[in-house]
Amino acid sequence: MKLNKVLLPLALCIPSFQSNAEDVLRQLEVKMDAIATAMIEPSGPGCSVGIIQQGEFIFQKHYGLANVEHSVPISAATRFRMASVSKQFTAMAVLLLADDGSINLDDDIRKYIPDLYEYQHEVTINAMLGHFAGMGDYDTLNELLSEPLHSVSGKPFRLGDEDYLSNDEYYDLLKTLPLLTAPEKEQRYSNFAYNLLTLLVENVSGQTFRAFTTARIFTPLGMKHTFFADDKREVIPHRAYGYISTKNETSGKAKLEVNMTNLYVTGDGGLFTTLEDMRLWNNQFSNPILGKKPAELIALMNTPNGDFPDRDEHKWYYANGQYTDGRYYFHNGGWLGTSTSFIRRPDTHTSVVAMCNSNSLDTNALTYPVFQILADLDLWHGEDPSVF
Repeated sequence: MKLNKVLLPLALCIPSFQSNAEDVLRQLEVKMDAIATAMIEPSGPGCSVGIIQQGEFIFQKHYGLANVEHSVPISAATRFRMASVSKQFTAMAVLLLADDGSINLDDDIRKYIPDLYEYQHEVTINAMLGHFAGMGDYDTLNELLSEPLHSVSGKPFRLGDEDYLSNDEYYDLLKTLPLLTAPEKEQRYSNFAYNLLTLLVENVSGQTFRAFTTARIFTPLGMKHTFFADDKREVIPHRAYGYISTKNETSGKAKLEVNMTNLYVTGDGGLFTTLEDMRLWNNQFSNPILGKKPAELIALMNTPNGDFPDRDEHKWYYANGQYTDGRYYFHNGGWLGTSTSFIRRPDTHTSVVAMCNSNSLDTNALTYPVFQILADLDLWHGEDPSVF
């Protein structure tokens, strides 16, 4: 367990202070263990959890199994699928193109993907980044199609792990979809918009989205174990296999099942990473190095894309793959066999990340309480720690 960077210099000089600091961090571990063990079975899928202050972990721990069939425990090497937490990386890729001068965020997306549906409206890149482009999502797919999509069985198509589309087939389908609503009217979450942003990156850069993000984001930041997975047949070392708990209809008892997607398009999700690599990504926000003018680029990354709150009463705005109320920046991810949460509180240099390999596990239970716990242990150096 590493001591908080702020506490470490004093702890080295004053033995009594070191003892007190270590005692506080032990209390933090006890509190986090209590949350984790209440929801995670040692013999089932689990989570990695990390709390970061001043760029270093003051807590990191792994619970449960990365592979239940072979009893492989989750460890520091475990790579988790991040679901929608991936979106902030997609946004950074797009902002890097703007930083290069290769695109303008106010450009119409059809300038770069000319074979898209003729929307009859200008749809800007910025609107897509902020979820106010009027595009649909998985739950509105059949509503947008002129004819419902069917599987080979003739039944309605199911996106996930039942029916199959190749990446090219999926993108070709997205290009035929009209808008769900007129753009620039409201925030309406759209995975489809973030899928299309990967095509923007590919068309402008001449690289695959995976290659571009590796070269421009992950390698410069030292994120050696992070990449966008774009091939369902790829062998991924140290992968956390995905699971779900269902109820047996006969016995009523919980039943664990494998739950892994066969959809390997990127942008809306698709990122695989480790707890340590998420720490490196977190530090890009406080000590940026990406881009021609890193401080300006990260300031743009943290700026809401428009005045379209997610919920009027709470005033959460969307800033390039992150929700923010001006204090916190966060995003959750949930998809087949994965549940993730990443929350930053910049004014206190505090962040928390949790990654679980079952969408039956609630990562919010591991992340939301952390800031109050830190305040209770006098590890909080800011105003109101309440998250929502």
